[in-house]
Amino acid sequence: MSSSGPLLLDAVIFGGGGAGLWLLDELIAGGYSALLVETAELGKGQTIASQGIIHGGLKYTLSGFLTPSATAISEMPGRWRASLAGERTPNLTKTRLRSEFCYLWQTSSLMSKLGMVGARAGLRVTPKKLEMHERPEILRDCPGVVARLDEQVIDTTSFITDLATQHRSHILKVGQADGYEFQLSEAGSITHIKLINSDTQEELEIQPKYVILTAGSGNAELRKLAGLQSELMQLRPLHMVMLCGDMPQLNGHCVDGTATRVTITSAEDSNSNTIWQIGGQLAEDGVALDEQSLIKHAKVELLSVLPNLDLANTKWASYRCQRAEATAAGKRPEDVCIVKEGNVITAWPTKLALAPRMAEQIVAMLDEPTQEICDCLSQVKDWPRPVTALPPWETATQWYTEV
Repeated sequence: MSSSGPLLLDAVIFGGGGAGLWLLDELIAGGYSALLVETAELGKGQTIASQGIIHGGLKYTLSGFLTPSATAISEMPGRWRASLAGERTPNLTKTRLRSEFCYLWQTSSLMSKLGMVGARAGLRVTPKKLEMHERPEILRDCPGVVARLDEQVIDTTSFITDLATQHRSHILKVGQADGYEFQLSEAGSITHIKLINSDTQEELEIQPKYVILTAGSGNAELRKLAGLQSELMQLRPLHMVMLCGDMPQLNGHCVDGTATRVTITSAEDSNSNTIWQIGGQLAEDGVALDEQSLIKHAKVELLSVLPNLDLANTKWASYRCQRAEATAAGKRPEDVCIVKEGNVITAWPTKLALAPRMAEQIVAMLDEPTQEICDCLSQVKDWPRPVTALPPWETATQWYTEV
């Protein structure tokens, strides 16, 4: 522990995914003294596993109605676009864009056509129908409408690295099992936090005004340590497919009825191979399937929604991930969820695209900043810093050429 006594901070954030890092930027920009604590790799879990689409709500209007989910997220593409252009904080000009837009196409079913019609209502980002000559080659033979949707697609690894680089001095790495300890006056009131430097075993005592939990599935354990109930959180699983090979770049959604049959985003691995991440309904259905069964199902689905797709010389893998959210009876919550109990704030953004909305709402809940930022940085300058997690295609242990 520092001989000068506990370090006084306006806020300590636990969880270094996209939500926590965006919040950290918002706090620093607002003059708050804040540190972010991570026990693993930055972005590991939901952020790195996500497809990086900055949704504008269209997928939530496929029933033909403007749902609360669509309303909540409708402003987010413009908010992100401004940051990615460097026009407002956080400055994300070093975040790599995979695409400026997504495609939206439909299968030949009547339900799909009805869904496309209903999807146009009430949103800031709406689909623009493409003429045949405007379609990319991979979508040339699709029997229904093909549209362009101005939803940007970011490289999530680049996004995490961008924010982490800007705020490296405010981000600390501690051990997962014994790297931190809370002292409570009562449930939900954390008076002191003890952090342990994993390199030197030095102890740092912090006296925080607020403790903010943005650790995804890790929020459950953190809430227990803060004397709070963990039942506020639910986990909804996905089983995603990855395809590696000589495919074209494609980012978009195939709509079938009121669901997105598949969502495909394109990336590039460390060997310059094209990677498709495949989610949507396929990933929902895949939860009940083993890896090879899901890949077989994915082949059938892709050839159905992309009639001229060539799957020669491709290889396949999958990964499982979980979406940690506020409890909503197993369904996806309509909006971000923020719960304040004592001086502990627990937050679930629901989707990566909603990170700005979550951060702005949290800052609005705080008192004005009171502590000096420079003081907190001087006491943690020698602490270890977490690295950015690798994307799932770089950590996959098994790729299949035939199943």
